Amino acid sequence: MRILGIDPGLARVGYGVIEIAGSQQRLLDCGILRTDPGTSEGVRMLEIARDLRVLVRTWRPDLAVVEKFFFYRSSTTIAVVQARGVLLMTLARFGVPVAEFPPMQIKQALTGNGHADKQDVLEAVMRELGLESPPRPDDAADALAAALTGWFQR
Repeated sequence: MRILGIDPGLARVGYGVIEIAGSQQRLLDCGILRTDPGTSEGVRMLEIARDLRVLVRTWRPDLAVVEKFFFYRSSTTIAVVQARGVLLMTLARFGVPVAEFPPMQIKQALTGNGHADKQDVLEAVMRELGLESPPRPDDAADALAAALTGWFQR
């Protein structure tokens, strides 16, 4: 089984692809999808959709796990929510089932503590995937945490 984890954003969308074979999880790919801040939000949404299509075609995930947006007041809140909508729409077009988890539930699934800090989550991701060095950037690590949560919560 292949799981694509996604950490939504407008400027950077974190992604991580894991493969499950028996009781073993392994990292296949991770990174970020970047958008050009010099272009309009509409063009940036198109960039996100295009880059996600490439990921889906490349890895053919059986499940996508998208981190639920944790609402707070920010000048970028609406743009991030819109980008999340583009991600969900693109996944639906490919028929990829989607699970969604809020950050607190992801932390709970990986560390046993819904209020764990980023370092604790990062260490759990590294342990679960047998990584010697942390995945970078942080957005990719967050996406891998989401993917692992999808597996644990199946």
